[in-house]
Amino acid sequence: MGLTTHVLDTMHGCPAAGMAVALYATGGNPTLLSEFTLNDDGRSDKPLFTDQTLKVGTYRLVFDVAGYFKRRGVALPEPNFLDQVSLDFGVAHADQHYHVPLLVSPWSYSTYRGS
Repeated sequence: MGLTTHVLDTMHGCPAAGMAVALYATGGNPTLLSEFTLNDDGRSDKPLFTDQTLKVGTYRLVFDVAGYFKRRGVALPEPNFLDQVSLDFGVAHADQHYHVPLLVSPWSYSTYRGS
């Protein structure tokens, strides 16, 4: 399955539908690979990489957390506590599935390597 992501809004207890996300390769100067908006299930519509296209290396997912919560009508202070959440991670085995979930509120986040 390559590389996938999923974002859950822990403030509202639902998927983070409509959140903007960017994917970068980070081996040296970061290179933008794709930008996308999460669907109603808080996922990208397709894998970010497939088994055939995922390569060993380092990557960054950038999640527009403040933009998402502002669109949800959450009153955020200026500057807000979390703006964009960047997750840097490594892919050591291109033949394995890498799933990068994000659990997020306006004030906290957590992640892990999912299945």
